[in-house]
Amino acid sequence: MLLRAEKIKTKHLIKHETKRKALLKFSLVILIFIGYFFFISWKYGYQQGLIITILSWSFFVLCTPVADAGFLIDFPLRLILKIRMIVVESVVWLIAISLNFYFFFFHSEFYLKTKLLDFFYYILSNPVPFWIIIFLSAIGTFVSVQFGDELMDKIQNQDRIIHKKHRKKFRWIVSLSLFILTFIVYKFVLEKMGVNINSYLQ
Repeated sequence: MLLRAEKIKTKHLIKHETKRKALLKFSLVILIFIGYFFFISWKYGYQQGLIITILSWSFFVLCTPVADAGFLIDFPLRLILKIRMIVVESVVWLIAISLNFYFFFFHSEFYLKTKLLDFFYYILSNPVPFWIIIFLSAIGTFVSVQFGDELMDKIQNQDRIIHKKHRKKFRWIVSLSLFILTFIVYKFVLEKMGVNINSYLQ
C-alpha cells in the first residue's frame, strides 16, 4: 500500500461525489468538536476545558469502532501533506494512548470532571474484560479509515471496491462493539448506584 496519496484539488471536494461526502463528514465532526470545546471551556475555564475536550476526543478515538474522532486530523493532513489517512490514524492512536497513560497515572482527577470521562476511566481501570472494546474499536477504526482513503481516491461511490467487499464485516464489528459498550454502560451505571451485579451472577 502506498503511503503517499495524490494531490486533491479544491474543486474536486465539491465536484466529486466521494470527496464531497468526506468534506461534509469533516465539517460536521469539527462543528461538534468546537461546540463541545466552547461548552466545556465555559463550564471549567479555558485550560481545563482544553484538557477535558482532548481527553473526551481520545475516548472516541479508543472506544468507538469508527474513525470520526481521528478524522479531525486524518482528513486535513491527507489534503495538505498528501499522507494517507491510515498512516495518520496510526499516529492518532499513539497520541491518544500516550495522553491517557499520562493523565491516568499522574492527573486522574480530570476523569472525574464529566460523566463521559468518568465512564472512560472505568474502562481504563478494568482492562479485563473491558479493554476488549478498545481492541474491537481498533479493528473497526482502521477498516473505516481504509474506507475513508478509498473515498478520497475515487470519484463516485460506486467505484469503492474495498467498501463493497468489507462493509458487511465492518457492520458486524460496529454492532458487536455497540452491544459490548452498552453492557459496559449498564454495569457502570449499576455500580454508580451501588448495585453489585457480580453478586447476582454468583
